[in-house]
Order: sequence, then structure tokens, then C-alpha cells
Amino acid sequence: MNVLGIETSCDETSAAVVNEQGRVFSNVVYTQIARHQPYGGVVPEIASRCHVEALPDILRRAVDEAGLGWEGIDAVAATRGPGLVSSLLIGLTAARSLALRLDRPLLGVNHLEAHLYSIFLTPGAPQPADICPLVILLVSGGHTCLVRMEASGDYTLLGQTLDDAAGEALDKGAKLLGLGYPGGPVIEKSAIGGSPSAIAFPRGMKLNQPNTPIDGFDRKLCFSFSGLKTALLYYLKAHPETTTSPEQMRDVTASYQEAVFDSLLGPAEAALKKVHPRAFGCAGGVARNARLRDKLNRLAKRFHIPLLLAAPEYCTDNAAMVAALAAARAARDGFTDASLEAQPNLSLPLA
Repeated sequence: MNVLGIETSCDETSAAVVNEQGRVFSNVVYTQIARHQPYGGVVPEIASRCHVEALPDILRRAVDEAGLGWEGIDAVAATRGPGLVSSLLIGLTAARSLALRLDRPLLGVNHLEAHLYSIFLTPGAPQPADICPLVILLVSGGHTCLVRMEASGDYTLLGQTLDDAAGEALDKGAKLLGLGYPGGPVIEKSAIGGSPSAIAFPRGMKLNQPNTPIDGFDRKLCFSFSGLKTALLYYLKAHPETTTSPEQMRDVTASYQEAVFDSLLGPAEAALKKVHPRAFGCAGGVARNARLRDKLNRLAKRFHIPLLLAAPEYCTDNAAMVAALAAARAARDGFTDASLEAQPNLSLPLA
């Protein structure tokens, strides 16, 4: 079964062809970063307009690169949420039209679940049936959470951020430092050669407090980045020379990045101790960072379990993860009809 996937939830326009074995025939991504950089973040109106302009060519390229022809497409899938509603509608409308034109079944896909599934796209990676249960850290610009995956489609939310997502913390930190957008990549680049221990920025939740539940979650499994951003703001007010000193900038960005990642690893370690999974995974745009990948690898080795990381090209938003999840769902549950609606606040399907 060859599935044509479409991803337009935010500021990436993507189409891909993937089969039920997880083989990626094509994965074409158009990023709108340059269009949004002048504004320091994603502008929904610009994002949806870019999707309209780019999607027809992206779809043609994905099918051409797959080498299967339109007749080789067995199903169509698109992200239905969460995301920007105007952007979601572009992808869903295109998917409906293609499904009708090709007389093929249509599947709507949860964007968060697709990110979780991206860790299985790397060639040679085990499939869910071979490695579950596992704990997955989902870390992106809009979401930061810990998920227990019991089986394909069977998820339990262990903990989540109480304020900003990790990617937001990096974006806002980069803005305070005058480094531009998107924050994660520019901070990673700036941090090269800097000392991660130069400035003692705070690390997430204060775990020395009583372990009372927060929003129904174990306190030790939750994330918080608001105090870290405030600490950076106060540091820059006290050291205004930072933005004009390359050496100081390297140390500040390295230390800030390290604090963000340590704030992720604390709850992740607590989850591994609590759940005792067979494996540990990490997905989402922030998982592309080389420093974070190294720290995750060391954490997994301490627990003597394998680490499943999404390949860098599958960390940020892409249609390969959408098509792969749709193919797996279709093989397991069959198809839905074409009456799909955009759900901008869609949450992860939980057991």
C-alpha cells in the first residue's frame, strides 16, 4: 500500500509517498522560514498563502520522485490537527480533491502522533510491535511532553509542559539575544565553542518540593521553561555587553541551550525510572539538535536501553511521518471516509 501524505499544519509544505513497511519513496519539503523571519515568528496569513502557492508543485515532485505515477498511489492522507486552522485547511482540501480525483480512500492524521511515529522511519529501526512499551519525549516549537507508547495507537500521556514548549523557550531566548528566528538552529550555531557551564541558568521544575500532582500529572514528569526565560532576561539586563561580545555570546547561548536540555532530561530520566520501558525515543523539531541528541544517547546508555531518534530530516514537520502513520493505521484499522475537518486544537489520542 503506497500512501501519499500531505503536511501543512504550520510553516512547512510537504508531500511524501511511503508504504506500509515504512519505505520512504519520496519526501519533499518546502520551508517558509525566509518568509517569516522578518516578523520573528510564523504569521498565519502568510503561512496559508505560501501553502496555496507551493503545494501543487510539491505534490507533483513527490509523486515524480517516488517513481510510481499517480496510478501507484493507493491512499491519500493529510494532517488534520493540531496546527494553524488556515494552514490545515489547505492540506485537507487538497487531500480531499486528490482522493476524489483518484478514487482513493482518505485518512486524516494527528500531527502529534505522526511525530511520535517518525522515530520508526529511520532505515533499520525496529517497529512498534518489536520494541514497545517505550517512552517517547516529544519536543518541538509547540509541544513538549512525555508519552508512554504501549503499542501502535496506544498512548498514555505521562507529563507535559506547564507553560512554554522547549522550542518556544529557544525561540524567545534567541529573540532576547537578538539572534533572529528560528531560535533553535541559531542558538545551536551560536553556542559552538561556548561553555555550557559558564552561566548557572535554572533548570525546569524545582524537584526538591513535595511531589504533589500538577494538573493530574506526576510533578517529576512535568516541564517548565518560564523561569529560565526570565533568568536570561535579567542576565542580559545585568550584562548588556553580551550582545556585542562574540565570546560572551557563545557562553550565554551554550549555557542557555544546556539549561533547556537539562530541563528536558530531568523529567525524561524520571519517566524511565518510573515506567521501565524497553526503549527510549525522542521526536520533534528540537530533537534535531546535535547537543541534545548526544545527551539523550548518554541517558539511554545509563538505563541500558536502545535510543530511537527520528532522523534529522524527519524531526521537523514533514509528510513522510504523516504517510507512514496513515499506512500503519490503515493496515491496522482500515480507512475512514472523506468527511474530515481541520481540528487546530486536536490532542494526542490517548488510551
